Amino acid sequence: MEGFNLSVITSYYEMLATGLWWTVVMFLCSSVISLMVGVLFALIDLYAPKAMALPVRFVTWLLMGTPLLLQLYLIYYGLVQVGIDIPALAAGVIGLSLHFAVYNAEVIKSGIEAVDPGQIEGARSIGLSKAMTQRYIIVPQALRKTIAPLGNNLIVLLKDTSLVSIIGIAELVYSAQLAVSETYSPFEFYIAVAVIYYVANLVLEAGLHLIEAKVEMSR
Repeated sequence: MEGFNLSVITSYYEMLATGLWWTVVMFLCSSVISLMVGVLFALIDLYAPKAMALPVRFVTWLLMGTPLLLQLYLIYYGLVQVGIDIPALAAGVIGLSLHFAVYNAEVIKSGIEAVDPGQIEGARSIGLSKAMTQRYIIVPQALRKTIAPLGNNLIVLLKDTSLVSIIGIAELVYSAQLAVSETYSPFEFYIAVAVIYYVANLVLEAGLHLIEAKVEMSR
């Protein structure tokens, strides 16, 4: 095809590799934080007094009802107007983490509610406190029951890391945009980025299937 030259990518492989590195860093940080905050939000919503649960429900409603792109704009560009200047990388991780934490919380809540109530009674009968029962009995079982839907959220999170390019983080898409601005070869670089994301998704899916298989064997 005239004008189509994949060899142009080889001159920018270091830029794309750096972009992939930051994509992976943002994904790993946001995944861990969103899962931890998701568990916390789920427990607060289910068991905390209304004074604590209502703010969490409001945050959940707000984040689920607005686009992630808008949330990133507000965190990075909006908060600075009230004196809160958050670096781009931190703003990206915060935005991704909070956005997916509320979705993870809904999944984890369903998992907790699916745990047999007899497990709670049994734990209390052997002297475990409410906090210890949640930590050692309920939450681990809920997470095992929700590996598949939580894994789906992680796959979406990986792809949505591309949105942080709008606040200037040099992840994969942003790196491709820089290369395009220098070479005027958008098709080649965006095809390359699509392939990289596809391979990354395959690796993530394989890892999630491996975790599911190990969990099933341990039951």
